[in-house]
Amino acid sequence: MGKLLLYTGKDIQNLTMNSWLLGKAPELQPLATKWFNEIKNCGNDVQDIFHDGYPIGCVNNAPFAYVNAFSAHVNVGFFYGVDLLDKDQLLEGNGKRMRHVKIKPGLKYNDAEIINLIEAAYIDIKKRLMNADLQST
Repeated sequence: MGKLLLYTGKDIQNLTMNSWLLGKAPELQPLATKWFNEIKNCGNDVQDIFHDGYPIGCVNNAPFAYVNAFSAHVNVGFFYGVDLLDKDQLLEGNGKRMRHVKIKPGLKYNDAEIINLIEAAYIDIKKRLMNADLQST
């Protein structure tokens, strides 16, 4: 599986979810909170950190999923999303590895499938950690 991205020391920002949410549109705050809680609830080994100004879920400092809020939507993103099974074709993006689900207030989404993607990303990062050549950013 090759090298694995890790966030340590100076990579981690001293932010809290509450302070981050204050700077986001009020209609996006519940969505961001809901989906980041789903990321954090994957397992007792999930660390929640901030890097690049948004919350990220990690296992042993290796990121697997994040939430970010923009002006009109929230992204639930996956660091190795290109490798996730996306049966409902919810994932967007065309980068080398990362993919995201774009969530807009007031629209219905297949929450169960988004949760499946989050859980799959968590399982994936644990497998990558077992097989990885670890490297910090």
